[in-house]
Order: sequence, then C-alpha cells, then structure tokens
Amino acid sequence: MRQLTGLDSSFLRMETPTTYGHVTSLAIFDPATSPHPVGYHEIRALIESRLHLVPPFRRRLVEVPLGLDHPYWIEDPDFDLDFHLRHIAVPPPGDRGQLAELAVRIAARHLDRSRPLWEMYIIEGLEGGFFAELTKIHHSCIDGVAGAEILGVLLDVEPEPAPTPPPATPWQWEREPSSSEMLARGVLGAMTQPRVGMRLARQTVPALGTIMRNFALKAPGINKRDDVLSRPSVQAPRTVFNGVISPHRRFAFGSLPIDAIKAVKNELGGTVNDVVMTLCAGALRRWLIDHDSLPDLPLLAMVPVSVRDESESGAGGNRVSAMVAVLPTDEPDPRRRLEAMHGEMAIAKSEHGALPANLLQDFAQFTPPSVLGTASRVAARARLMDRVSLPFNVVISNVPGPQFPLYCGGARMEGIYPLSTILDGVGLNMTLMSYNGKLDFGLVADRDMIPDIWVLIDYLGEELETLQKLMN
Repeated sequence: MRQLTGLDSSFLRMETPTTYGHVTSLAIFDPATSPHPVGYHEIRALIESRLHLVPPFRRRLVEVPLGLDHPYWIEDPDFDLDFHLRHIAVPPPGDRGQLAELAVRIAARHLDRSRPLWEMYIIEGLEGGFFAELTKIHHSCIDGVAGAEILGVLLDVEPEPAPTPPPATPWQWEREPSSSEMLARGVLGAMTQPRVGMRLARQTVPALGTIMRNFALKAPGINKRDDVLSRPSVQAPRTVFNGVISPHRRFAFGSLPIDAIKAVKNELGGTVNDVVMTLCAGALRRWLIDHDSLPDLPLLAMVPVSVRDESESGAGGNRVSAMVAVLPTDEPDPRRRLEAMHGEMAIAKSEHGALPANLLQDFAQFTPPSVLGTASRVAARARLMDRVSLPFNVVISNVPGPQFPLYCGGARMEGIYPLSTILDGVGLNMTLMSYNGKLDFGLVADRDMIPDIWVLIDYLGEELETLQKLMN
C-alpha cells in the first residue's frame, strides 16, 4: 500500500455534487499518418501492453474510517481494463463544436471511487477521418507534469509503435485491508500531525516575513505599475464568472503558434509566459467589456507551479505549488499591458520564491481529511462563494509538453487540449499545453456563467495579432 499525500487527498475532499476533482485531456489524431489501420482494438492492445509503465492506472483507493488520516492506494485486485477504456463516436459532421460538447458532458461526471480513478474514451466520426482520445484521471493521482509523463509513456515518437519490454517482475494485486486494519493505521497517522504542524509553523513565519519585506521594498528594478503596488493589498474584484457554480460546463479549444509568441517576446520584451498571460488578460478584458462587466480593478489569476524535480520523475501524485499574479485587465493599451504583465509576473515569482517549496504539501498534510471534506460540503451548501472575498478570479495554467510529434498506433497527434477543473468562486479555467510548435488551449467554464466560451478562443488569437502589429 501507498498513502496519498495531504495534497493528493485534498483533490478528493474538494469534490461536491458540482465540483469535480479529475482533470481531462482531449487529444486529436490523424490516422492517415499510420502505415496500418488504427482503431479501438489496436489502441486497446497498445495500452494493455504498457499498463505496467503507468502505475496509477491499476491503483484504487482504500479509505481510512472516520476520515482520521489520508487514504491509501492499493493494487486493484479486481482491475478490469474494459471498464476504463470505452469506444464511442460523434454523429456527422463531427465538427469541433460537437466534439467539445461531447467531451465536456463526459468530463462533467464523477469518477467511480470503487475503481482506479481514470477513464479513456476513443471517439471516432470526426471530420477528415480523425479520431480523438478523451482521458479522465483524478487529480489525486497526478499533477500536470505527471500527466505529461503518462502521455509520453502511452504514445510513441515514431509512426511505428516501439516494442514494449515486459515488466521486470509480474504485476501483483494487493489484498484489501479490513476496516480495523485501516482504523489502526488512521490512529497511528493522526499521532504524527502535531509534528507536521510544528514544521509548518517554522517554515511559514519566516517566509511571510520575507514576502512582507519584499512588498515593502516594492521589488526594486522590476518593471511595475505604481497603482497596483501602492495599495496595501490587492483583492480580486467580483465578475460574472466568480460565484457558485452549477454541475454543468462549457468547453472550447484552439491553438496558437509558439514561434509567433516567441517573436513577440523577442521584439517587445518579457518571456513567453508573460506574452501568454498578456493574451489571456486581453481576451478576458474584451469579453468583460462585451458583457458590460469589466471591473475597475485588475483581475487576479492563480498560476500553478510545478515543484517536481528530476528525481521524482514518474512518481505520480502532486508536486505543485501556486502563485497569484495580477492581470492588467484594467490597462487598455496592449503594449503597456504586456509591460505591466512582465512586472506583475516578476513580483509574483519573487513572492512565490520566498515560500518553501513544500509549504502547500505540508499545509494539506496537516489538515485532517474529515475536516477538509466537511468544510467543502458546508461551503457549497451555504453558497459562501457568493458572499465572501475571492482569492483570485481565474486559473491560468501552462503545462510544458514535447516539441516533437507523438503517435498512437502510427496516427500522429495533431493537438492535445486540457479540460481542467473549476470550483465555487472561480468559474473559469484557462489551461494550455505546449506541443510540437503550438500552444494548445483548453478553456472550461460554468455553463451558465460563460455561454459564449468560443469567443474567448477567438479573442486569444486576435490579441496575438494585435501584439504582432506592434512589432517593428
């Protein structure tokens, strides 16, 4: 058995009837590149041959009674690949709107916790003869970087699939422990919590002092906006997509060329990520103006940050932290918006760097699962996010991926679009993954909050064109 970390467990406890703890990706493939036919049965055989390379696919949860401690993974004695791998199709013409609607409806269903926490749908009937793979996997199993590692295991770098060596030792299922055994483990685990709490306090107090000193000095040498940093604190203004969410979602996807974004960065300054954040800020500004709801204050974005090092490659689970960055949605000039975004990201990185890398993990580890689960349910029932101050307005996540083509059974992957999570108070998630010279965006929102989500995809492209026009 292997115990979940506190951070892994938190993605289980956050779930409510309207909030999901899994993440989803939509990959689109062109079978015309394959030297032989590619269909469901070929894909199934390939995945089955590589299951030993993806440990989370055969692990399922065992809970600790009374929520005394974080749950454990065991090797599922009843593992059934055909339960997780499913074969469906879209009706003609199979355009991107139909595909997005199908994908988001599948994504908006909880995973069965009595089985390993993943599903994969092979979707046929797309325009041009393409097919798609929609993969759902619970965030308690993986973070974005670990998800990219799984992608690399299941796909190939050449059209001809590479032979997969068998495992060094045969896979062995585990006996499910009894409730009394798990209760004993839970009591023992609860006894370690005070020690974790002391370590958390030792790390947090000096880190907060560093942040306050950095803030007071206003980060000399960083290009910044005085109107933002002159305020003692920056709060997230409420927008139409910041409130209690429903169980229903909308999803839109699209791609932008990395070379064009790098050219903007080289000509106008900043980093690739600064340009991406500026595109998101500009698209959000335009959408909010369209709906007569642009706040006077800038929006705040939560930006996940991987703290996984090379020694943890292939370990699964979550090794992630987060920083909050000001989005200059109140700046009408696109050049100044990019300059401001560069400064804001530098400040956010400076403040994030003052925090210990394991702070979020330790905080989650210290919080008893029963408390976190109860708090999530109470907050949802009381609709607290309609009344309290918001920590941020939107999640913007940039997941690095391979800059070369990948293949599934010989079919080249044309794009991979994240379909991530939203939660009460934050009804919009903008996640992108870099792949083979493109940035593949997947935007997810509450169905009622942003009914015209495809407009945001269009605005991202138009914002890039606007910045390109500013280049000499």
